Amino acid sequence: MNPLKIDVISTFPGIVETFAEMGIVGRAFKQNLAQLNVWNLRDYADDRFRHIDDEPYGGGPGMVIKPDPIFRAFDDIRSRYPDEALHTIYLTPQGKPFNQEHAQWLSTQEHLVFLCGRYKGIDQRAREALVDEEFSIGDYVLSGGELAAFVMIDAIIRLLPDATSDGDSVISDTFPFGLLDAPLYTRPAEYRGMQVPEVLLSGNHAEIEKWRLEHRLERTKQRRKDLFEQYMRRLEDRDNEQGQ
Repeated sequence: MNPLKIDVISTFPGIVETFAEMGIVGRAFKQNLAQLNVWNLRDYADDRFRHIDDEPYGGGPGMVIKPDPIFRAFDDIRSRYPDEALHTIYLTPQGKPFNQEHAQWLSTQEHLVFLCGRYKGIDQRAREALVDEEFSIGDYVLSGGELAAFVMIDAIIRLLPDATSDGDSVISDTFPFGLLDAPLYTRPAEYRGMQVPEVLLSGNHAEIEKWRLEHRLERTKQRRKDLFEQYMRRLEDRDNEQGQ
């Protein structure tokens, strides 16, 4: 299996490079399960002061990243990988909310390019000509897209085969089930008067799974009603299909 190629275009590449050395993601890069290239957008500026932004046409606050350095960076990437299909992602609060299904699909791609926004955003012509998808990691504004890019990269890489030492742990995570995870306990069985539920100590795996599902449902209904309703609709659709 070929490693997943990831390119990140950033005005602060050191942020991405630092995070890419940590934890599961760092191990995946070291084991060549994925490959990372970080491109400094300022290297593609057209003046000696490395300016990449300018005032928006029509007036208004803030600065906009100019199209020319973005196009030059993409030209450089494409020249290095002329025969590969690049899937380009722009990180922006205006993008669609990133979720586990997106992470799963993106983990199957050959080559991802993340374009990190900064300032007020990027010139619309770059968005229209170069970007395949726009994603947001939440309804709030960050100083730049680097942290959002790494959130997505982390979620994607941990789904790669052999990226984690315990593949079952990834499979049993919250969102692959469509429900939030059940409460978790470890040793000791009693701590400061607080007891681990007896069912988890019973060794009865059927009862343990039943307990976990009940608590997944309860926790999801309380905290994420939207996910709970989606899950229940999927169950209803499945039952209707089986009844036909």
